[in-house]
Amino acid sequence: MAHWEYSPPSADLSKKYRNELNVGPTVAELLARLELADTEEAARFLDPRLGSIDCPFEIPNLEAAAHRISQAIDNRQRIVICGDYDVDGVTSTALLVAILQEFENYPAYIVPLRLEEGYGLSQKAVERALDKANQPDLFIALDCGTNSVEAVQHILNTGCEVVIVDHHQAKEELPKEVVLVNPHVNDRESQNHCQLCTVGLVFKLAHGLLKVRRERDDKRAFEIKLRNYLDLVSMGTVADMVPLNKENRIFARIGLQVLSKTSRIGLKNLMKVSGVAARHGVNPIDVSFRLGPRINASGRLADASVAVELILSDDPSFALETSLKLDSFNRERQEIERAMTDSAMEQIRTNQSDRSGFVVYGDDWHPGVVGIVASRVSKAFNRPAIVLGREGDLAKGSGRSIEGVNLVEVLSPYSEKLENWGGHPMAVGVSLKSEGVEEFSEYFDKALKDYLATHTVEKTLNISAWIRLEDINTQLMNELSRLEPFGQANPEPVFATKRIVFGAKVTVFKDIHFRFTLPSRSRQNISGVAWKMADRIPPANTPVDIAYRLVWNTFGNKKALQMELVDWRES
Repeated sequence: MAHWEYSPPSADLSKKYRNELNVGPTVAELLARLELADTEEAARFLDPRLGSIDCPFEIPNLEAAAHRISQAIDNRQRIVICGDYDVDGVTSTALLVAILQEFENYPAYIVPLRLEEGYGLSQKAVERALDKANQPDLFIALDCGTNSVEAVQHILNTGCEVVIVDHHQAKEELPKEVVLVNPHVNDRESQNHCQLCTVGLVFKLAHGLLKVRRERDDKRAFEIKLRNYLDLVSMGTVADMVPLNKENRIFARIGLQVLSKTSRIGLKNLMKVSGVAARHGVNPIDVSFRLGPRINASGRLADASVAVELILSDDPSFALETSLKLDSFNRERQEIERAMTDSAMEQIRTNQSDRSGFVVYGDDWHPGVVGIVASRVSKAFNRPAIVLGREGDLAKGSGRSIEGVNLVEVLSPYSEKLENWGGHPMAVGVSLKSEGVEEFSEYFDKALKDYLATHTVEKTLNISAWIRLEDINTQLMNELSRLEPFGQANPEPVFATKRIVFGAKVTVFKDIHFRFTLPSRSRQNISGVAWKMADRIPPANTPVDIAYRLVWNTFGNKKALQMELVDWRES
């Protein structure tokens, strides 16, 4: 059970929002938590519009990039695009290729082969891209390239110019000839666009390109509707877990609406095989747990350019065949992940059960799924975990932490003994010589013990608002929908209600979950489900406080209000 924390926001601000924005008290309280500048910004948050996005040329170097691409269109130059193999990279590549095709420029494109060419803009990936494009005039790297100094210099040495659109932090300085569109490097002071992922930046680049082409009176530029590309932007934005506020909120909110009605036959088929009921609207969970994993699986196990081809294709038979192929990759990824998780758990139970954190390693573990396995192990034991697979003479992998433990602080003193590492407090990537794994494992355990001796680590559940059961109705759900989509910087609200009595009608299913029904004073029963909580069923006929989320259950053709229990405690 977590420690519940509730800090009410400003009552005056909540009242102001309630009066001036015509929202109910619960939504007014949730808005007051978001630290919006004023009522005007709160109104924009509730009603995001594409017309309110900033001029793309406010992003440093974006205008130069748009002009260079426009020049390539005019001169019929050969362009090659290299995008990363995750959802952000795949959607970025598909978006830019599609826009260029509208201008009758048909770029070659590749996505790095993870197992053969490594991560990002590697030398091997560059060679393949240059070969595929047959001496291109312009090389565009998407979601990679900021730290690929040698590979970029190699491209420049062939006489090819380089544009990079990326959102990763810079560790090195690129040659000055490169046009780099990266707010983290060039716009650090204003921080205006640092929250955009790469597909958001590519959308801004497409906007800039249209402005340039319209100034040149290119009729094609007036026929392109940028809104139609927001389906791709929403997918990359949600999957990359960037903050869903400011422009990202506009891209995600409107983009998910576009995605639910997309005309792209590839995405329609992918949604069908993924079990996404687009008629009910597409939500972030559909992207994160259904569409995203299938796109990612192609990059983890095979070639992510298959996913780009799927998005761009207008061939129904190819779209269905490729969607089924991605679904198959995802099932294979899940099987590999299950086997690795079982093996990692066995290692821990046998050798490391008393440790404060775990480093597990497998010679034959697939490097494409180590991050997922680390996450599963960490959650299972509620301790930090690093999972490593073998790549040549290196052990490479990912680490995941628990609330309150900063992995960057823990690993920093050991950094000189690591070949490579980086990340943030909750997730890191590391590589080291294979023979050093045992020493690293012992260091990790000791460093965590020292860390925990000086830091208080307690799981905290933040309560968004206390409400009554009779407040839960369709009107509240409709008001809450104005705050969607939920994600980073706009968390899905967790509500709490005092002194609830569970009757005897609690049904356990699949051994680990349970369903329940609660009567409210409005004489309307509220159905609920508790995922993975069958070992913690509230006592019958004893008042308890409950914490929960409110969702629409859209199983089949029905749409019903449902409570998802998060935690309970004695009243």
